[in-house]
Amino acid sequence: MYAVVSSGGKQYKVREGETLRLEKLAGEVGAPVSFDKVLLFSDGENVTIGRPVLEDVQVQGHIVEQGRAKKLIVFKYKRRKRYRRKQGHRQSFTAVRIDSIGTAGLVQKDDMESEA
Repeated sequence: MYAVVSSGGKQYKVREGETLRLEKLAGEVGAPVSFDKVLLFSDGENVTIGRPVLEDVQVQGHIVEQGRAKKLIVFKYKRRKRYRRKQGHRQSFTAVRIDSIGTAGLVQKDDMESEA
């Protein structure tokens, strides 16, 4: 079972029990996180694609770590012009562990055919 969620302008494929590093989210360590923008959901047999999002699927998780990534060095240089600029950058991140991928009353295509 997996889902594709959107967070921070990026899309992530998530499974239950895995940890992802996302763009900085507000919250303390241990706080619950819910992803409402679920773009795709697969239960192993059926794949459901949202247009643009799935309303009945939610991905639940909790914050494991708030931190900053390793420093990147940004170095600009133009030869023979005496131009050098050195700058460092550390991106903030939030590590989230996915607890559950839930469907609240999602009706599959096979279920609708058996009822008719």
